Amino acid sequence: MDLMDLNVFRNVVEAGGVTKAAARLGRVQSNVTARIRKLEEDLDVPLFERDGRGVRLAPAGMVLLPYAERLLEMAREAREAVRGGALSGTLRLGAMESTAAARLPGPLAAFHRRHPDITLELRTGHTRLLVTQVLAGELDAALVAGPVQDPRLEARPVFVEDLLVAMPADGTEIGTRALSLLVFQPGCSYRRVLEDWVAAHGVVPDRLVEMNSYHAILGCVTAGMGIALVPASLVESYPGRDGLRLVPLPAETGRLQTVLVWRAGLPRARIDALAAVLVA
Repeated sequence: MDLMDLNVFRNVVEAGGVTKAAARLGRVQSNVTARIRKLEEDLDVPLFERDGRGVRLAPAGMVLLPYAERLLEMAREAREAVRGGALSGTLRLGAMESTAAARLPGPLAAFHRRHPDITLELRTGHTRLLVTQVLAGELDAALVAGPVQDPRLEARPVFVEDLLVAMPADGTEIGTRALSLLVFQPGCSYRRVLEDWVAAHGVVPDRLVEMNSYHAILGCVTAGMGIALVPASLVESYPGRDGLRLVPLPAETGRLQTVLVWRAGLPRARIDALAAVLVA
């Protein structure tokens, strides 16, 4: 199994067939077919299922694809490091929704100015999902709530978030009426902190309302629908802040680090370049 074979394999997948891959690579179709057969012989498994309409990935091909992409990216990064040239390629970054909204616009603009040849792809999600995607090779790095303790990952602290309980501005106290918690899906670290805070007050929530946007959550808090937990950095720029009553949590539970995580042992020139603008 060599890099040329893996590159041909990836192009067949991306192009959706041998003929289109051959045109993309500037090769004859028979050469592409021979490369795929050689790779299948090396691995002793079929990588594609063939029918009259073309080819589609076999189960073994689905397993191989993320490894092929990682190996090809590592090879590209090694060439860049040896040559000492400008960084290029793609950096797939994950981030919590609040981090993407409140913390990343400035640093990502600086990153683009410093490294215009790097294509940055941003995906949002909760901490558990993002960590899973980093470990699976679907993301190169992610900004998640720390601490993250997994020997397969390396981590670097980049931000400290002060968490606030957001309530409607009408002054209603917790426990004086049916309480709804406005939260993200399970796996969100901030959701767990809010649930623990409510439990510490001896209150059982009437219901949990799951949403996927902090601006939707804050709008619903302002309207009196329930309470939520939000980073102070996000609320600072929220135009409806006057409609909220913000209650800080004790420092031991209400201050959480946001950390940049990536898989241990992999080349990290692009990740280091990103970290440089995040902590500047």
